Amino acid sequence: MNSSVLTIGDLSKVTSTKVETIRYYERIGLLAAPARTAGNYRAYGKTELGRLSFIRRARDLGFGIDQIRTLLGLSESKKRSCKAVDAIARQHLADVDSKIADLMALRRELDSIISQCDCGTIGECRIIEALAPSRKAGVPTRVLERRVRSR
Repeated sequence: MNSSVLTIGDLSKVTSTKVETIRYYERIGLLAAPARTAGNYRAYGKTELGRLSFIRRARDLGFGIDQIRTLLGLSESKKRSCKAVDAIARQHLADVDSKIADLMALRRELDSIISQCDCGTIGECRIIEALAPSRKAGVPTRVLERRVRSR
């Protein structure tokens, strides 16, 4: 392998990204279509490696494809203010905080349901009762409404 040219397999290994994912990023325009070798293999360089590493890190942090597309565009303007980048990151953090709050509420409800179970018979099981459509001991409406709104 030439140290300045990477095949898709090499790029996959170096970035821990599946080959199918790299091709997907090319199809949706996050990665430019690479140059081709004489044998018609994709040939990637440092630029593509850097861009894919950026995408991977952003995905690891939970940023969506559209956010990443915007961040990549903004990253090309080195002299520009980073206020737009900050706004995207702050909104993403607010979304993460909201998901954490929802998960904590869900955890409290599950803990409450589980604590009501005395491991008797299925006919007396508080967990099954809580999951049944009547919701006699189910999840409060406010939690369900919040979950529906967030989708």
